[in-house]
Amino acid sequence: MNRLSNKVAIVTGAAGGMGAAMARLFAKEGANVMATDIQEEKLSTWVNAAQQNGARIGYLKHDVTSQEDWQQVVDQTLALYGRIDILINNAGIYPGPTDAESTPVELWHKVMSINLTGPFLGMQMCIPHIRTAGGGSIVNISSIAGIVGGNGPAYSASKGGLRLLSKDLAVSLAKDKIRVNSIHPGGVLTPMTEEIIASEAGREAMKTLCPLGRIGTVDEIAYGALYLASDESTYTTGSELVIDGGLIAR
Repeated sequence: MNRLSNKVAIVTGAAGGMGAAMARLFAKEGANVMATDIQEEKLSTWVNAAQQNGARIGYLKHDVTSQEDWQQVVDQTLALYGRIDILINNAGIYPGPTDAESTPVELWHKVMSINLTGPFLGMQMCIPHIRTAGGGSIVNISSIAGIVGGNGPAYSASKGGLRLLSKDLAVSLAKDKIRVNSIHPGGVLTPMTEEIIASEAGREAMKTLCPLGRIGTVDEIAYGALYLASDESTYTTGSELVIDGGLIAR
């Protein structure tokens, strides 16, 4: 119950799905959490309920592509909790399967802005404060699409970029005791993916492709993030934690 005792974590994309699961689990494990999302009403509903049950979770509306919004998140987190130890870059979008010829450049820029530039801005603004805290952990939620192809050019490129961005910062920030790792979920049932894999056809396809024969849960991703965020992983940086039921092992 105390794997993150006295630590302060920012979790983006926390209105639901993996982000909400991570924010809840981190608070349960002793962290003070700032949960953010552009979907403010959905975010505030579950956070307010969690606060009534004693969870130490604050929330802010947050467009991860906005430097001004990131500054507000950092300022409010410091005002509320006094420090930043952990950053979870989870916010992202999946535009659906497209090919290069049919991908509008506007869609390409939108996906890159949210999935790649957003995490970059967050790291850029949080790093000085994590350094001041004596070090900590950054976890970037990528995807198996960041390792293998077949998920559309914009999405794959953004998640592949996030994978390599994580490695680059892991090298440069090691001297500051700031660890940077990426998580690569496979098929996980979230609000973003439910239309794709919650259908009967989607479930059957997952059973066929995935050696474990099922769809993953958001809690299974959250526990992976908990390990990387905690002091249990102090010798782990620049790594890729694949949580996909064996999907890309074939």
